[in-house]
Amino acid sequence: MDDKEKQNIENKRKQLIFRSNHRGTKEMDLIMGGYASANVPDFTIDELQDYEFLLTQNDPDLYNWITDKEFPPEDIANLSVYQKLKAHKFV
Repeated sequence: MDDKEKQNIENKRKQLIFRSNHRGTKEMDLIMGGYASANVPDFTIDELQDYEFLLTQNDPDLYNWITDKEFPPEDIANLSVYQKLKAHKFV
């Protein structure tokens, strides 16, 4: 991987962390922002892509899935980044 590719990946990480902290609802800013800050820096390229897909989901849906009020669709539930999100300890 050359320097330009590394820089592009680092920019993607920063962008995902920013988007996680600015979801639109305070609850989701805290949940997704805290998770992203703790995990995104260590994500693989595939995990970054999966997490970006997860961020395209609506806040109410994400909140309900994370808090077990609803079951997520199978394509979400099977993502390793979603499983890590569910296991993340929010303090």
